[in-house]
This record gives sequence, structure tokens and C-alpha cells, in this order.
Amino acid sequence: MKIIVTEKISDKGVALLQAVPDFDVDVRFDIEREELLKIIPEYDAIVVRSVTKINEEFYKHATNLKVVGRAGNGVDNIEMEGSTKRGIIVVNTPESNIVSAAEHTIGLLLSSARNVVKAHKMIESRVWDRTGLKGSELLGKTLGIIGLGRIGGLVATRLQAFGMKIVAYDPYIADARFRKYSAEKCETLDELLEQADFISIHTPKTEETFDMITAKEFAKCKRGVRVVNCARGGLINENDLAAAIKEGIVASAGIDVLVDEPKPISPLIDLPECVLTPHLGADTTEAQDNVGIAIAEEVIAALHGEMVPNAVNLPTLQPTELKEMQGYLTLGEYLGKLYYQLEKAAVEKVEIIYTGEVAEMETGMLTRAVLKGVFEPILKERVNYVNAALTAESRGVDVIESKHAGKHNLLEVKIHSKGNIFTVAGTVFGEKEIRVIEIDGYQFDLTPAPFMLVARNQDKPGMIGQIGTLLGASKVNIATMQVSRNLKDGNAMMFMTVDSEVGKETLKLLQGLDGILQVNLVKL
Repeated sequence: MKIIVTEKISDKGVALLQAVPDFDVDVRFDIEREELLKIIPEYDAIVVRSVTKINEEFYKHATNLKVVGRAGNGVDNIEMEGSTKRGIIVVNTPESNIVSAAEHTIGLLLSSARNVVKAHKMIESRVWDRTGLKGSELLGKTLGIIGLGRIGGLVATRLQAFGMKIVAYDPYIADARFRKYSAEKCETLDELLEQADFISIHTPKTEETFDMITAKEFAKCKRGVRVVNCARGGLINENDLAAAIKEGIVASAGIDVLVDEPKPISPLIDLPECVLTPHLGADTTEAQDNVGIAIAEEVIAALHGEMVPNAVNLPTLQPTELKEMQGYLTLGEYLGKLYYQLEKAAVEKVEIIYTGEVAEMETGMLTRAVLKGVFEPILKERVNYVNAALTAESRGVDVIESKHAGKHNLLEVKIHSKGNIFTVAGTVFGEKEIRVIEIDGYQFDLTPAPFMLVARNQDKPGMIGQIGTLLGASKVNIATMQVSRNLKDGNAMMFMTVDSEVGKETLKLLQGLDGILQVNLVKL
């Protein structure tokens, strides 16, 4: 598989990619856009930072692409809709540079509050004068944190050690997280603005958060408030911030990100009250090594078909969560794959029922696993965890989840089609011991295998012998066999795991046996 790295990551990250035997890695930091679009059809993965634009134009050329690796946190330069509908996994490294970003936030806050840069410039000019350099202590002041995520939480913890009171606004964070960081919860942004002496913003850049703080918000702040933005350019309106500084509303600002970066054209540049840095939040030796290694590991895992916890266009999973649910992800996919290999009618609705502890897992991901299994056997285009839900939606298939308490863990799938309901169910013992316990009303205790034969037959003597004899004559070895009967209709189902794929001619002979109603080869 071929990988292209178009922006600088640590040598350790590149070396990790190059060490994989089946990878061919090209490092092209200065590649022009036209050339990239010309050669990208050759590549299975691309590793970028924040400059390379992964948009619809790019996707149209990247016909073989499977993974986009974003070395860093944000994905502003990556169009997610295009990747999702094509089943391209987008991974990033949200944890790798959070300490560096939090520390840089605090550095900007301290530098701006104590006029460090302004004082340094005076000394550099051989002027010793403290006039106009009076700063502000942090002790006893209120810090307002907008966005109490990974970095916001670290900033809160560290600045509490300075004796600051922490208030925070984040409508998407549970109350437990506010308690964890001893932060007083603000129900509205205005509530935070009215009481904060210092404001630090830590949100992603979205339609909702762009221009989150403008002249309207500055008018609600304490006079002399100090502002820090080490997150994304455009969260704070730079023109309005410049005006608020000139009016004396904002005493100082520490800014690491600009709306037009990398172009240095902000109105903040000429203001002595501002400390500006060129997006250095993650620019430490430790962070760059962490980011490079982390993105390499995620790209490797994604290309090898493994689930990765930091896939941006998938539900977020912690590594411990992924480990706990790995068996159920596999089970869900297996259950989904059974349908179109045993039935032919078009799916109208997929109902997925979670019972027991499995209902407390990230069922959104488990549902994607089931849908991937359902559609993968019949569609030529790539179906994976990324686009499985979109595939169902585009085919007009309703997807319903339900969760129930219970002593036993059970994942049950009901597939509705033209008045018929096909049911499969299973469970997982331990972490990876998978069992299929029901197929279309027949009870089993099955361990799935790569090749399986499923036969529906009349419940009468001699059926097992006929099938065993014919398979033996065809040189097909049966590894295991289970039989389940349905007393209502007098039929039975045989489920056999076999050591090799069964040819079409053999299947045709099996189908012709007296008493056999249907025989299907199932491949997982």
C-alpha cells in the first residue's frame, strides 16, 4: 500500500510508517497542488497537517484513498462529508499535543498579563522604564474557560494552582466534568463574560463557534478583561477585539491563531497590548514526536482494517472502550453478513436490540458494524464503519436501536423485508468468544468460521447422512455441525463450519438432495 506525507511530521512518525513491510512511503513536503492531484490516485493514504486541502476536488482524484491522517487536532482543512460518503477514514491526534497547547495558553496569558513582550522590546531598545508596564496578578482572579474539553480541562487544573477561580461554559459537556475540574458551570456564555477577569477559549471552529466573541460579547465583559485564544483563528472576531482593546474594554490579549493565517495581516499585530505567536500551541519537541508517532500508528491500524479510537468521522471511543466492545463489533458485523447470504429480499428496516451490559456501550458504533455486515456482501463500492449509516440512509433503509436492561448480554438484529422478519442474535463471552445463538427462529450455540454451510431441510431421518456423504465425496471437510428443529413447521436447520470454500457444483448437488429446502454458503 502507498502512503504520501505532504506536510512535516516528526522523523519518528515517518520511520514508523517506513518500517511496515507492505507500505511504500513517499515524503513530499513541498509538492504542488496540481502534481498532488495528478498522482493521488496511486495512494491508499495521505498524511497532512493544516495546509493541504482535502476537499471535493481532491476526493474526485483520490480514487484509491482509504485513510486521511491529520497530524494534529483540528480538521478545518478536511471536508468530512466527502470522506464519509466515500468510506474514507479520517483520523487525527487529539491527545498528542494537549499538554503543549495548554502550557502555551498559560504562557500567553502570563506574558500578556505582565507585559512581557512589550517590556522586552523596551530593553532591546536600551530603554529601562517601567512606565505603562504595570500588570495583573492571577491570584484571586476569575478565569472563564469557554470549552471544557481536553485542553480546557488541563488549563483549569493548572491555573487553579495559581489560586484562580474557574468558571466554564460548555453546553456539550456533562455536569460531572465541571465537578471533576472544580469549575463553576455557566449556563450561558453571557454568564461567563459578565464575571471573568480572564477569558480563554478552547472550542473547535464550526459554524456555531465562528465569531463566537464579537463586539456584542465584549460589551458584556468586565472592563479590563484579558483574553487568550490558543484554539482556532476566527473564534474571536479580530477587528472587534482590536476595537475593544483601543476602547479599554480589553486590557491585553494573547493570540496564537489568526483567521487569515498563515498571512500576517491581522489588525492585532500593531497593538502593543497583544502578544502574538504563529500557531505555536503544539510546537514542542515532545508534542511533535507524540503527534508523528500517534498519526503513524493510526494510519497503520486503519490501513490494516483495525478499528481506531480517533477516527473523526466515527463515534469517539477511548482505547479502553474499544477493547471492551471489540468482540461485539465483530459479532455485529457477522450477524449483519448472514442476511444477504441467506435471503434475497431487499431490506426495508433494520432493528437492533441491545440487552444487558452491551446496551451501555457505544451502540452507535455497534449499529454501524451491523449495517456494514448487511450491505458489504451486495455492494461493489466500499462499505465500512465510516459510511455504513449513510449507505443505509441512501438506500431508504430505516435503522432503529433499542436498549433493555437484563442479566444476559444479547445483540439481536431483526431485518424487515416485504412483510418478512429475519432474526439473528448472538453474544460474546469474555472479550472475544463470539457465539451466534439464533438464526431465523432456530436456536444454536455457534462459533462463526470463515466458511459455513447453512441448510434448511425437512425434519426427517437421513438428512445429516446425505449431506455428510456428499460433502465427503466432494473433498469438503466438516469441522463442526449443529442441527436445530422447528416443531411448528416440521423443518430443521443444519449449520456446518467447513475447512474450505464449497464450489457451485457441490452446492447445486446439495440443493438437489431429497428433503433439502435451501443450502447457502456463508463467508465471513
